[in-house]
Amino acid sequence: MFNIEEELKKLPGKPGVYIMHNEVDEIIYVGKAISLKNRVRQYFQSIHRHSPKIKRMVENIDHFEYIITDSELEALVLECNLIKEHRPKYNTMMKDDKSYPYIKVTVEEEFPRVMFTRRRGKDKAKYFGPYPAHISETLELIHKIYKIRTCRRNLPKDIGKERPCLNYQIGRCDGVCQGYVESAEYKKRIDEVIKFLNGDYEPILKMITDKMMEASEKLEFEEAANYRDMLTHVKRFSDRQKINSNDNVDDRDVLALAKAGKEAVMQVFFIRAGRLIGREHFSLDNVGDDEKGAVYTDFIKQYYTGTPFIPKDIMLADEPEEKALLAEWLAAKRGNKVNILVPKRGEKAGLTELAYKNAAMVLNQDSERNKREQARTLGAVKELKELLGIKNDIKRIESYDISNTSGFENVGSMVVFEDGKPKKNDYRKFRIKGVVGPNDYASMEEVLTRRFEHGLKEKEELKILEKAGMIKEGKFAHFPDIILMDGGRGQINICLKVLEKLGIDIAVAGLVKDDKHRTRGIYYNNVEQPIDTHGELFKLITRIQDETHRFAIEYHKLLRGKNQVHSVLDDIKGIGKVRRKALMKYFASLEDIKKATEEELRVVEGMNEGAARAVWEFFREKNSLASKLD
Repeated sequence: MFNIEEELKKLPGKPGVYIMHNEVDEIIYVGKAISLKNRVRQYFQSIHRHSPKIKRMVENIDHFEYIITDSELEALVLECNLIKEHRPKYNTMMKDDKSYPYIKVTVEEEFPRVMFTRRRGKDKAKYFGPYPAHISETLELIHKIYKIRTCRRNLPKDIGKERPCLNYQIGRCDGVCQGYVESAEYKKRIDEVIKFLNGDYEPILKMITDKMMEASEKLEFEEAANYRDMLTHVKRFSDRQKINSNDNVDDRDVLALAKAGKEAVMQVFFIRAGRLIGREHFSLDNVGDDEKGAVYTDFIKQYYTGTPFIPKDIMLADEPEEKALLAEWLAAKRGNKVNILVPKRGEKAGLTELAYKNAAMVLNQDSERNKREQARTLGAVKELKELLGIKNDIKRIESYDISNTSGFENVGSMVVFEDGKPKKNDYRKFRIKGVVGPNDYASMEEVLTRRFEHGLKEKEELKILEKAGMIKEGKFAHFPDIILMDGGRGQINICLKVLEKLGIDIAVAGLVKDDKHRTRGIYYNNVEQPIDTHGELFKLITRIQDETHRFAIEYHKLLRGKNQVHSVLDDIKGIGKVRRKALMKYFASLEDIKKATEEELRVVEGMNEGAARAVWEFFREKNSLASKLD
């Protein structure tokens, strides 16, 4: 057993990464430290000084591990990689983990390529972007105008070794792979592409306009229309440059954080060659009461771990934690110095202020959406409580359903809604064991009995563990505040019978249907309460009904499908899955297996004398029985 006190004594005073696990071995937090001994001990000392988020995290720690590194910078790199891979529950996380497309130009190659990428390799290629919108049209335009190769051939080594590809045949490439284009001429085209991606659009706009007019004068209207479409796309691409900077700078990212309670939004402006080429916001999860500086640091580590391009300057609206260490890490990724700036006045401060206003606007919109979501969920649960006159709060709702086809594979399902939203981790499936035939009442009684007997047993086990100082969560120990049965009095009485037998007091309500099988009310304490079919409660009940039915049907189909995948070979003693596959692979059909001799069966891979005889005798007996019946 992992003894936290003893393990704390073993921690080294060296830099590294620590990894916190819960009792089911999930990674719930990853952090780095200059001194593992000092940092990890802090979590378990003076707990009353911790923030609520850290307190919750510490309560869930079952054991921890650590990895020693040579420096704090190495620890930072490892921490970033582990957070991105495991997405721990208590680390501040980007909710959507967006990854934007970039354009990569492989300038290190003799005949460079221009391609789409979301990751930066350890190479000397040039990267342009990010582009919040999809860039397939831009790439297609570049290849069409400049006739850049798309093949992966190793040139010039492989020149002339293979036939030219389809792009050469349709005029989209000049046959670089055949040696039809000199390296110097090809690199001039690449230089033009780089100018275009850097924002110099005038040469390409003039070239396309001239070609469009030339085609029009020759009455080649279809060709002229193609050039017109190209022109439109280039103008749309160039129009995305919204703001010009007076500074003579290359690339910048501008970050600003808006935070309110547990909600936070990070706005990022992408400035390339002094122009704002795009912006995007990132909703952040689990920020709790973290300081702004810590949130900036967590965001920078996550975002720039995944992006293929690091700008020269990163401007922030607020001071981050570990600023010098972040700059060192980013510089190592970029290969050049990276400046992390927090401007206080002038045009730079104006940009961070603009980014903040955008972040605050998005946060406000998210807050309004969350309020509507609460009305849809918590508001509906409150409406249910008031309609039924239940005194205690309703947090957890469980609903059950039975599915079968003429008694074949009876199954039961349990779905859970907490605070009006599905909690899918708590869904459970039941394969009916003691009921034969289509008897929904008996099947429901078995499901409910198994669910709550298991829950009572878990509660007792957890009490024993708690006395021993071990905190664990049971899969069935958490009982609902109300059970919704998708049926009337019959289903309710079955549920009440099971609960009474086990000595459990839980509210039980049934959903009453009209003649068209639509829910018209809720049956509770022998009284039918009508429901407003346009209200949020009705919508919640409908979601619960649909989810319960879907989950049961899905499980039933799965079991039914498994039972239908059956071969006559499975009925032969000594023939399992491996031998069945070997026989079907060796012989062309089942008929050939039936006709095969023992010697022919024995040579199949995995077969022995006993197995071959069993197959041979099985089909001889079948034939004999069939002839007698005839």
